Amino acid sequence: MGKLVVIEGLDGSGKSTQLELLPKGLKKNGIDCMTVSFPDYESESSALVKMYLSGRFGTHPSDVNAYAASAFYTVDRYASYKTAWGGFYGGGGTVISGRYTTSNAVHQASKLNEDEWTGFLDWLYDFEYNKIGIPAPDKVIFLDMPVEVSQKLLDRRYSTDGGKKDIHESDTEYLEKCRRAALFTARYSGWETVSCAENGEPRTVEQISEDILNSVLKLYER
Repeated sequence: MGKLVVIEGLDGSGKSTQLELLPKGLKKNGIDCMTVSFPDYESESSALVKMYLSGRFGTHPSDVNAYAASAFYTVDRYASYKTAWGGFYGGGGTVISGRYTTSNAVHQASKLNEDEWTGFLDWLYDFEYNKIGIPAPDKVIFLDMPVEVSQKLLDRRYSTDGGKKDIHESDTEYLEKCRRAALFTARYSGWETVSCAENGEPRTVEQISEDILNSVLKLYER
């Protein structure tokens, strides 16, 4: 089998940028890799995810319980694994994923009381990695961006490209709870946390990229 590396973070943390930079760094070190990103909006497998995020099942994230919402995303990942990258991974390649089961862990756990988080995470990992059978990551990098900083970045992005925040991005109270859930989940699950802000301002893309690359390269040390 190959290696699966996940870049995780809340909205506005710079996941997409780092998903572009990490493969370039790995290839310079002679490591063959490909990237995937979730949800896979180009695939029909994301239909339920798109309905959920657009508010078709309710306008607040809590209108769909953590377990049901998790299943929407799980189906999308399973379809992608079976049709797009499972063969490359099975042949020894490195897959870099923007979001993964880890996003369910963060966003869906935040709908639950804190004393339910551990039980939910245990259920989720068993459901996806054992019952459904998609691979567990070899490393998860969590990009920790304070919500107040990420909201400034999202406002700038959407003011220039005309985009609109989805039901997750527009709910700051929900995002604050997501960050608490994410920091808990990172500790519980053994993720590596990379800080994306310092003194209330975002760190540079280059600084964050260097931290991520150095962390991932450790997977290949003998």
